[in-house]
Amino acid sequence: MLLTGASGTIGHEILKQLCEAKDKYEITVFGRKSRRAVRAFKPYKKEIKIVYGDINNPNDLMKVCTDKDVVMHLLGILPPLADEKPKLAHKVNVFGTENLIRHLEQYSPQAFFLYSSSISVYGDRLENPYISVNDKLNPSMGDEYAKSKILVENVVQNSKLDWSILRLTVIMGGHTVSKIMFRQPLETPMEIATVKDAARAFINAIDKREQLSKKIFNLGGGEKCRITYGEFLSQMFSVFGLGKLNFPPKTFAEYNFSCGYYKDGDELEEILNFRKDTLQTYFEREQKKISFLLKTAASIVKKPFKLYLKSLSEPLKAYKNKDEKKMLQYFKPDTYKQK
Repeated sequence: MLLTGASGTIGHEILKQLCEAKDKYEITVFGRKSRRAVRAFKPYKKEIKIVYGDINNPNDLMKVCTDKDVVMHLLGILPPLADEKPKLAHKVNVFGTENLIRHLEQYSPQAFFLYSSSISVYGDRLENPYISVNDKLNPSMGDEYAKSKILVENVVQNSKLDWSILRLTVIMGGHTVSKIMFRQPLETPMEIATVKDAARAFINAIDKREQLSKKIFNLGGGEKCRITYGEFLSQMFSVFGLGKLNFPPKTFAEYNFSCGYYKDGDELEEILNFRKDTLQTYFEREQKKISFLLKTAASIVKKPFKLYLKSLSEPLKAYKNKDEKKMLQYFKPDTYKQK
């Protein structure tokens, strides 16, 4: 077993679940050395082989690509960094995957390659929120991450390996505050999946190679995990004691993001039986993490915290600065141009 990106949110949960069945798998993790990676791998260092390296370095890849049966590839540059540094995203996400596959083709030609793609490849689906795997791939304007995912999907499909691609919906768990939260319109239909469920899907896929081989699937939480983005944020603000979602107009983008409902998501569930969570269980779990003392403290500092959040909003900044190029990425022209 080779797992890349094992220090990331989903990758680390996959590692955790794999190690719960440690007698079944010989696990190698691969990625760049960092404080986060060292900390993430410390509890498992006696049970796994840890190889630190650069996915674009042939010598490093030689150490991990020999005699592998299954490869789960989650390593990559994520937003917002991917959008801010598209060349880096292309180098790591696209060229890196090409190099990894090239070495696996030579040293583990029978390996089953599981690739983690994204719902972002479908682009803006506000007007047509029900998504199927055969829909046109149409990344939103400025979404360099989605562009890299589409290129990598082509690399995977054209490889000599046996493969399957899972296009993940919004995965909830382990998120930190970032400016991305304001790029998504509040009206966006949204189907989440939890980190635990997403990780379970990858692990259950190991024994379902025949059903998954050379196919692409949409991975989502299903009907019980559907909500609008605005409703989701409102509930999260309530859970954390932050009051109402009362930001000024133009704080959130009004189009040109991604997300929607997976119309064909049940196909993967029927094969992998990975769904255990719903929106209700997700919110209940988040609620339990917040102590009364922390929630009280949050209610006291909610005003300055909301001011800080507002300062992160790229749409609002573009609107205030009358930056036409940036505004076009977040708002339709007829909503901000004077008539």
